[in-house]
Amino acid sequence: MAENKINDMEQPRNANMQKRSSRFNGLGEVIDTSIHEYEHTAALNPLGKYSVSSADLSKLSNDRTRQALIEILKKGIASSRENMSEDPEAPTDTSKMHADANQLIEQMKQDEENGPFPEHSPEEHEADKNADMAANILTSVLLRSSAESGIDPREVVHRQEVFGSNSIEEKKLDSFLKLCWEAVQDFVLIMLIVMGIITIIVETTAHDGPCTTCWIEGTAILFAVVIVVLVTAGIDYAKQFAFIRLTKSLHDTNTKAVIRNGKQCSIIDDDIVVGDILSVNSHNLASIPADCILLGPVSDLKMDESTLTGESKAIAKKPGDVILSGTNASEGSGKMVVIAVGVNSVAGKIKARVYESEDQDDDLDGDDENSPLFVKLDLIAKQIGMAGTVAALIALISSCIIGFAVEGEPAEMFLEYFVLSITVLAVAVPEGLPLAVTLALAFSSNKMMKEQNLVKHLDACETMGCATTICTDKTGTLTANKMTARALYASEENIVLSDPKVKLGHHIKATHSIPKDVKQLLATLISIDTMNETVLYYKGDGTLEGSQGNPTEVALLTLVHDMGFNYEEIRNTTKGRSSVGAFGEFLEKGKLIGFSSARKMMSWAVPLESGGYRIYCKGAQEVILSRCNRFVGHDGSAKEMPSEMQEQFSKVSQQYARRGMRCLALAYADLPDGFDLDKLSETVKNADGRDALEAETNLIALGLVGIEDPLRPEVPMAIEKCYRAGIDVRMVTGDNPNTAVSIAYHAGILRDFHFRDGTEEKVADNLKENVLMTGQDFRDAVYDETGDEHKKEFNQSHFDKIWPHLRVLARSSPDDKLTLAHGLNQSTLFADSETCAKLLKEDDIKIFPDRQVIAMTGDGTNDAPALKRADIGFAMGVAGTQIAKDAADIILLDDNFASIVTAAKWGRNVYASIQKFLQFQLTVNIAAVVTALVGSFYVQKSPLAAIQLLWVNLLMDALASLALASEPPIDSLLEKPPVNRSDSMITKRMWANMLGHATYQIVVVMVLLFEGPKILDIVDGHIVERELGKNSYHYTLIFNAFVWMQLFNEVNCRKLKGECNVFSGIQNNGLFCSILIITAVLQVLIVQFGREAFSVKTGGLDLEGWIISIALGAGSLPVQQIINITYMVGLKFNGFRVAKRRKRDASLAVRRNGNDSNAKKRE
Repeated sequence: MAENKINDMEQPRNANMQKRSSRFNGLGEVIDTSIHEYEHTAALNPLGKYSVSSADLSKLSNDRTRQALIEILKKGIASSRENMSEDPEAPTDTSKMHADANQLIEQMKQDEENGPFPEHSPEEHEADKNADMAANILTSVLLRSSAESGIDPREVVHRQEVFGSNSIEEKKLDSFLKLCWEAVQDFVLIMLIVMGIITIIVETTAHDGPCTTCWIEGTAILFAVVIVVLVTAGIDYAKQFAFIRLTKSLHDTNTKAVIRNGKQCSIIDDDIVVGDILSVNSHNLASIPADCILLGPVSDLKMDESTLTGESKAIAKKPGDVILSGTNASEGSGKMVVIAVGVNSVAGKIKARVYESEDQDDDLDGDDENSPLFVKLDLIAKQIGMAGTVAALIALISSCIIGFAVEGEPAEMFLEYFVLSITVLAVAVPEGLPLAVTLALAFSSNKMMKEQNLVKHLDACETMGCATTICTDKTGTLTANKMTARALYASEENIVLSDPKVKLGHHIKATHSIPKDVKQLLATLISIDTMNETVLYYKGDGTLEGSQGNPTEVALLTLVHDMGFNYEEIRNTTKGRSSVGAFGEFLEKGKLIGFSSARKMMSWAVPLESGGYRIYCKGAQEVILSRCNRFVGHDGSAKEMPSEMQEQFSKVSQQYARRGMRCLALAYADLPDGFDLDKLSETVKNADGRDALEAETNLIALGLVGIEDPLRPEVPMAIEKCYRAGIDVRMVTGDNPNTAVSIAYHAGILRDFHFRDGTEEKVADNLKENVLMTGQDFRDAVYDETGDEHKKEFNQSHFDKIWPHLRVLARSSPDDKLTLAHGLNQSTLFADSETCAKLLKEDDIKIFPDRQVIAMTGDGTNDAPALKRADIGFAMGVAGTQIAKDAADIILLDDNFASIVTAAKWGRNVYASIQKFLQFQLTVNIAAVVTALVGSFYVQKSPLAAIQLLWVNLLMDALASLALASEPPIDSLLEKPPVNRSDSMITKRMWANMLGHATYQIVVVMVLLFEGPKILDIVDGHIVERELGKNSYHYTLIFNAFVWMQLFNEVNCRKLKGECNVFSGIQNNGLFCSILIITAVLQVLIVQFGREAFSVKTGGLDLEGWIISIALGAGSLPVQQIINITYMVGLKFNGFRVAKRRKRDASLAVRRNGNDSNAKKRE
């Protein structure tokens, strides 16, 4: 039964072998026959031993030379011979194969010694053929595969064991404990841990009598630290899994076509093994999942290797050449055998190194800096910590002086005074700040996720709000990555659309300047002269739903559809083109002359009813037009092509090119009956110098079509928002300068003032100096020679002369992105006031008064260093490579520039939210510290217990931080410049608010503390707690009033600029209202039922106490209006003083100059 199953599986392979015919001559045919016979023998033992190892194959993919191919063939054949026993008198198929292969190896060695050969020479052709045969031997003999039938599916697991899997072990997730350890490194948390431990030790060792609740305060402080650490680590841990889910969802849709057991099937990249035969083409820009060797026959395959090598030009590949993993097929198609997978492949090694080590030995690596936000928060925390320490020392010293020197207290009271100083320190330190920042960032990052921004690092949210420069790619980010026909020149009529909302096909359909017959001919030519693989998909109502195939042909077929024609109907009713229905039997009478880089055109000849053929051609305009001697005029008839019309066609094509469009020419010709479609021309040559086909000469020019990758419609508005927000946008692209200028101008990156005065055409040559640079010119300008031709030194001063003007970097490489990010980040041009003033005066360029904060987009593997070097790296979620996504801080799920602007808006909102919380938190701290200090002076005890202050400073403030962070961003955030790195987070207005409310709260607490017992006829809290050892009504009332003042001030803190209506928009923020209500309810429960745990009176407050507390709290609202009025009066008074001083100084200067003049006259 098993034998029958094996035989069944072998049938497709044997069938393929029988149909196979050699495409070689001479030795090649002998070797091809040997391979054929060897494959049949090898197929009987699919799990046999291989003659080469994964290390051998990995070396071949690393070296990528024919010499390396020779070496692996030599080693593999020798190893194969060692593993078999031969009878010299009865040679086997395998021994014949070995002999023929060795003969080929000797020929290849001679080719290497005598080469390289002139292009297109017979010697080069022979060497290429030998490399092709070598690739086949590698495939069939060494890798035990077949170019026609692929591998046996039974071998997959065995091949994975021998050569490795194509799945690279993902970057290890940070453990939850590691994330907890990182979270606990915060300066404030360290202070709280120390303070909590000291409090527990002091309270438990110095407490009189049994210790029932003395440990609560210290434990509560440590518990608060645990909450902050767990929340912070939990959010970071969850983010890791969110990123894994995104990666997996993208990965599962990434499939490749392979041949196995004679059938083409689709498998995911992880399942590809060494020996698999891949079929790739440029229609879907297929990314190569593993290192491969290209197999024959010769194809016009070109690879885009820019993601690995930085080379923007497509590289032509021949059979026998190595195709690197991570590169893309940009032109043509091909079949290739996999030679290295996973960590043995070139891209796999890079990825493994990225994951194994974070160390980068690169001169352009920057310091591992914190984000601007955390730099400022660290500074604030340290300043508060120092101030709190000073306040604690004052409390300790004053208590000792008053207690020991004045009141004669016993020495044992020192521990109580020490606990009091710890309480003052607890009040001063903003315990809720770390949690507040974490919650604000987490809330914003979750909201950003819904707006196509996957935030990997929480601090990237805020950093983006400080961005001063965005360096963006063009394709897919600014543009839609969808080729579209935007211009047509036909019947001597030039139609160029500028409104992206208008479709060219609709415009042509409506216009009467182009004859109806010409429109029909245009639709027919495009429908026939396009590949079957290019298709459009329609909905049930006939509207366009999607497409597949070559992007340029998709654009042309979409044009036909918009003109009102059905391309499928035209194809299916044309003899020689239709493959279905009654017309299908005439298909062989037509002839496809496919596109190649040598010809730069594609043609399709179809038979005419009257006899002969009509050939339809499309291709590069310079090739097609050079073969035209007639053209279709304004009346639709064919006319002789005068030189003036040739110049007109050339002028229009140049116009399209300057606008960044790809220009295609369309032409046709009628051929007589009996014409030989394979006949070569004696006078016309192809682009590679070979003879052209006679059928593709003497053409009739139908017209020119301009195709472009259009801007995303939302991009111009997004860039306008950036400029209004003080964010410069620079475009970095591999396109030619004119294409780059066209896109940049229409996007709004380039403005009219960037072009020289007196020029109207928006082309590269008309730009002012350094506004546009090519990558090579840029590198030459910013790098100095060092004497070592392989190493140059970056010159920051040269860079600083360029970057203020630079808006477009064309023909650039990923290394240019790294240089740009490094130079901008390190620039201190803002400190050169003379140069900044000169730039403002002469070029109207305003330099941001601080170091630049750079956002960088990237999608390729080689973009990873630049993404890591920038302050914020944006990777493309759709088009980006895995390594680029790993290096980035934020992933754009829709690859859209407008989403970057959304990130900037949310980033600024994060900054504003933390400012609101700081205003709220520090008001509490100022009032509480003063209260605690006064208590230490008055009775050597704070009226607010440490546990009560912890409730205010941590839990209540944490809820406040979430409430304030939930404020949605508003567009006005993008109407002001970015915040300087060196600017304090606490503005003058915030100081006014904080000091104003703190003063009000201190006055209220002091009145209640000193006069409360008299006014309310209650016992002094100090007496109750000192003599009776109970919690007092007096201190409970002070605590309750203090908390309610914070609750009402939380509403005030929603506004930072002194707005009068602090309730504006509060109805749109349900979370804020909910948290406010929850906090109020918790405060009621604490006061009424908290007892010893919260140091409040058993039974809580009565109705009178609640009315007084809430009324005093509500007083914060009118106090805010008084602060606003006072601040405005102060500003006006200060402005008046400044104006008066300037006037006085000017008067003194005039008087001084007058005195000097009089003195000179007297002399």
